Amino acid sequence: MEGLEDYVDYEDYVPDNKTDFSSSSDEPEAFTATKSFLTDTLVAIKIIICVIGLGGNGVVIWICGWKMKRTVNTAWYISLAISDFLFCACLPLEIVYMVTSHWPFGLVLCKLMSSALFLNMYSSVFLLVLISADRCIIISFPVWSQNHRKVQTASTVVVLMWVLSAILTLPALVYRQTKIHGSVTQCYTEYMSVSNHKAVALTRFICGFLIPFLLIVFCCSVLCVKLRSLTIKSTKPYKVMAALILSFFICWVPYQTFVLLEIDISKHSLEIIQIGLQVGGTLAAANSFINPVLYVFIGNDFQQTLKRSFMSRIENAMADDCRTGGLNPSKSKSMEICE
Repeated sequence: MEGLEDYVDYEDYVPDNKTDFSSSSDEPEAFTATKSFLTDTLVAIKIIICVIGLGGNGVVIWICGWKMKRTVNTAWYISLAISDFLFCACLPLEIVYMVTSHWPFGLVLCKLMSSALFLNMYSSVFLLVLISADRCIIISFPVWSQNHRKVQTASTVVVLMWVLSAILTLPALVYRQTKIHGSVTQCYTEYMSVSNHKAVALTRFICGFLIPFLLIVFCCSVLCVKLRSLTIKSTKPYKVMAALILSFFICWVPYQTFVLLEIDISKHSLEIIQIGLQVGGTLAAANSFINPVLYVFIGNDFQQTLKRSFMSRIENAMADDCRTGGLNPSKSKSMEICE
């Protein structure tokens, strides 16, 4: 290996010295034990992220898609939940890879696994920009937004957002490869040249973090100025928006920081970069299960709809039990007995 041609992202780190960047055999036992402990810890965290993320985002999709009235807000949030759900659905592949240090799933899934993280990153931050801009327009131009803020328009914007996110995710599909070392198969990123690596890293940082961050800061600044002079019935929507934005940037800042450090690897410790990307990537993945938790604890409308949905299901189940118990076929009578 020469230079950075085969340098890999956080998810390419394979334990037990099976990567191109493994440490030498005379590596201190304490350091090896620390890496092993770190890998086991991150695997456990990712399992939790996967389970809670799939369940939580599945509930959000169910509530927003079938239980709540279709609005512009539900269009934003269901898209965010779909993005997180798709990413969590790919996590089991990465967990298996981290545990076994072997990729048995083939080249296509290798490319898709890596793409899932970046598709989630782009789609999430772009949706946060849309949510921020939407709130800003509502406050700044209430009459115009009332006449032009339509669900169909929001759905069209969401589709365009997904197309843009997919285009920006293409490098993960192009540069992701598999390599066989004896009985072990690796799934790694081969940029072919240092210039390609730098171009991809800077594009991800600028398009997936810096520009969206500046747009969100601008929208939030306008919101803060406008809200001071207005009296609104509820601040819940703005609290949800603020919590989503804050959690995204807290989860992604460490990863983006190490991505920038990775560009000039000669000035930094390779081991530190590898560990930083691995830990930062896990924290970024955690954003996928934080969002539904925020909906439950902050979103009052979502809370009420979720409670009503579960209560109605319990009531229906109880009513069914009473009816099948042969007490009385009439609904009114069975409800009297259940009560």
